[in-house]
Amino acid sequence: MEIERKYKIETPPADYMRYPFHIIEQAYLCTRPVIRIRKQDDEYYLTYKSSGLLSREEYNLPLTKEAYGHLLPKADGIVLTKTRYRIPLATQKEKSSLTIELDIFSGAYEGLILAEVEFPTEEAALSFIPPDWFGQDVTFTGEYQNSRLSQGITPV
Repeated sequence: MEIERKYKIETPPADYMRYPFHIIEQAYLCTRPVIRIRKQDDEYYLTYKSSGLLSREEYNLPLTKEAYGHLLPKADGIVLTKTRYRIPLATQKEKSSLTIELDIFSGAYEGLILAEVEFPTEEAALSFIPPDWFGQDVTFTGEYQNSRLSQGITPV
């Protein structure tokens, strides 16, 4: 189960580039249900996601480089590219720290910046107070879901 909140970021923290990051390329074979392929650094995955905004089922299966290469031309829409920075976030309510996944998009969505935070429970997600630098909460609009972005549907 994936439980996450998503925010549109206007200005990331000045030091975000000092954190660990992944280079991600992902494309969608289907958006209802979501079937995604992803290259993350030198690893490859096929992901199934059920419908939902705050929480949904998610299953990741490993792919080989060859399988990814075979599936990529079959994808619909835009291949998304981004750098994902992993920024630790200590909170007083959580016994363990959370991680901000800060996505800096390139390619078709150059300039778009989104932040996602995953939670252990829906209660934790709903009571989350974001850092001051977070912008608009877009969790419940669905406008910034990557599957939607891949279809070229420009958010309002």
